[in-house]
Amino acid sequence: MKALPTFALLLAFVGLLAADAPVSKNSPAMSTPPKLEKATFGAGCFWGVEYQYAKIPGVVSAFSGYAGGKVLNPTYRQICEDDTGHAEVVQVTFDPAKVSYRQLVEYFFRMHNPTQVNRQGPDVGDQYRSVIFAHSPEQRKVAEEVKTALDAARRFPAPIATKIEGEQVFWKAEEYHQKYYERNGKKPYCHLIPYAEEK
Repeated sequence: MKALPTFALLLAFVGLLAADAPVSKNSPAMSTPPKLEKATFGAGCFWGVEYQYAKIPGVVSAFSGYAGGKVLNPTYRQICEDDTGHAEVVQVTFDPAKVSYRQLVEYFFRMHNPTQVNRQGPDVGDQYRSVIFAHSPEQRKVAEEVKTALDAARRFPAPIATKIEGEQVFWKAEEYHQKYYERNGKKPYCHLIPYAEEK
């Protein structure tokens, strides 16, 4: 029988030691990163929507952007001046173990007036429409359920105008739009809770 080279024996010995070594429960190899999900909402000016969602525990990030239009990589000027079809939206990345998609949808309906068509407060135009872009059939089902339940309960003085659509390409808005209120020391002017929570 041919003898193994000294280096090969050394590698085999190290491998045996590694196999027998105890693994700490706090070891990075044992920790499982959270399974994050995305949600996309349009509820008027994205500055206020981003500000509101970023405060929710379980939300990892919230970015202002554009979705639902026909122009690739649109700019803010195009959104405001041209007929691109985009809505100002916020894309939220969240940990479903800490906040559910249903809770995010319920918050969406509370933070703005979903009965207005192509406007929100003083902002007028189809870019300010109330819309939910669902990232999966499950998300669409949840959004439809919440909308139907609120309409049935007559929580608003008029029918909900929010459109619920399938996933669209999200284009991140220019950097000066991100964390706008946080950086400018102002408070959102049109994103309030329009109805009181039932106890």
